[in-house]
Amino acid sequence: MELDRRTMWEEEPVATRRMPDPVRAAAVRAVLVAAVALTETMISVVLAMGHSWLSAPMTLLTVLTSVGASWAVLDVWVTRQVWNQRNGVVSSPSSAARALRRERRRARRAARVAARDRPGRHPRAPRAHGA
Repeated sequence: MELDRRTMWEEEPVATRRMPDPVRAAAVRAVLVAAVALTETMISVVLAMGHSWLSAPMTLLTVLTSVGASWAVLDVWVTRQVWNQRNGVVSSPSSAARALRRERRRARRAARVAARDRPGRHPRAPRAHGA
């Protein structure tokens, strides 16, 4: 009788790739700043409900932290774009666009050839230089 041995840790393939380190660091920063902003918001609300004098400075601090959180999210987006430009995505036209351009070129060439070879049109006689 053979026992089915399973390890405690099994790696499974994931559908999405892991984020690059600079992008992940920016995302972690953004989450931390957003968490601080939400915590400050709750503290500000509680202080306002209690009619505390700390409510006004806390509200100002909350607004500033919310601006910082927005900046941190923008930083994630910019860092991701920069990473893709430098290291990641290779941009190439899609095969559909390439095929359409190829068809248009063929149609233009065929139209030029048909116009050139139209019956009733006489080819030009070669000109002599200086005449």
